[in-house]
Amino acid sequence: MKQLVIFDLDGTLLNTIDDLGTATNHALAALGYPEHPISSYPAMVGNGVTRLLQRALPSGLDTDENVGKMREAFREYYDVHCMDHTVPYPGITELLHELEARGIKLAVASNKYHEAVLRLIGHFFPDISWAVVSGHKEGVPVKPDPSIVFEILTISPAPKSCVLYVGDSGVDMETARRACVESVGVTWGFRPVSELKAFYADHIISEPAALLGFVENDINI
Repeated sequence: MKQLVIFDLDGTLLNTIDDLGTATNHALAALGYPEHPISSYPAMVGNGVTRLLQRALPSGLDTDENVGKMREAFREYYDVHCMDHTVPYPGITELLHELEARGIKLAVASNKYHEAVLRLIGHFFPDISWAVVSGHKEGVPVKPDPSIVFEILTISPAPKSCVLYVGDSGVDMETARRACVESVGVTWGFRPVSELKAFYADHIISEPAALLGFVENDINI
């Protein structure tokens, strides 16, 4: 039986793409650069805000100076507007309550900056007793480096064989692989199924309730 389920945030628990894209476009406009259609942003997210801003900037202009200015404008806007359009994916809240009712510990591991992760989780899932909620912190490598998973396991210990890592991207599947924990890729997020397969997801599910099939036993379904 699994003891701990670690969730990615963006594209896994919450559909944040409209607010992320709008904040990035705001930062681009503040620097006088062209904006992108929101539909282009799912391919840009997943590696943290710095990488998102680098990808959004015009080719050759993703300098440290420009990224720094972009980050300042992005955070100023996103801190106010991060919940304008963001919503939990259908079935996620019910899944979290069911996992908690079964005595399974829950954690969040996100590449989004830590303060925003805390705010979003506190707003959308206030009645879930999270074991750990962890976003990106300065000086700590972003996923797919497994440091964030190791941090969670230090705070909330569990045998790696009793851990599931759930995410929507190749970054997440690689994070789980490097941490030596079982991975579950979800198809409702920002990345295609082909990416999950290319990064060797142990399991792939298309609805949140399907995760319950992996928490009571260690049999591949």
